[in-house]
Amino acid sequence: MAYIITDACVSCGTCADSCPIGAISEGDGKYVIDADACVSCGTCADSCPTGAIEEG
Repeated sequence: MAYIITDACVSCGTCADSCPIGAISEGDGKYVIDADACVSCGTCADSCPTGAIEEG
């Protein structure tokens, strides 16, 4: 199951930098994960300083 970025996102970009497949991009007010591209590795969730990423 793909990960999602919650409203706790502060748009720091750490998740996008850590994603090994480039499935994360800057959205309107927060970053977003392309659910079709996400391989559910959890690297983004582990790197998020605010804990804004969870399994969806």
